[in-house]
Amino acid sequence: MAARHKSRERALQVLYQWDLLGHSIDRSIESYYEFFSSPEEEHPPAPDPFMVELVQGVAARVQEIDAGIVRHSAHWRIERMPAVDRNILRLAIFEMIAGISPAAIAIDEALKLAKRFSGDESIPFINGVLDAIRKEREGEAA
Repeated sequence: MAARHKSRERALQVLYQWDLLGHSIDRSIESYYEFFSSPEEEHPPAPDPFMVELVQGVAARVQEIDAGIVRHSAHWRIERMPAVDRNILRLAIFEMIAGISPAAIAIDEALKLAKRFSGDESIPFINGVLDAIRKEREGEAA
């Protein structure tokens, strides 16, 4: 598995915890590392700077990101979306707006995350919202 994909999986797990528990993003990152390290392990999990960049970026721009989700998710209030789907969307949208990844890669990675962590019915929804965001952003660039 590619390193960046694994970082996105980790970022999704941290964002999910942050979203549900309401801790600070830094506390959520610490909790992630605490969960995966134990006194019996000689080697705690290695730091993941890309994961940290993603989750801190999403947290810093969550209002802007959520506004985009709301604009392009007809008949869905963001608080009613499954938390996994909401955070997959947040992660991909952040990658697009921050210029971390081209839209096609951000969308592809989001769909891979949805296949692994969400239900089959979520995939077309996530794809539709992200494609609408991509088109909106391309219109801004033109």
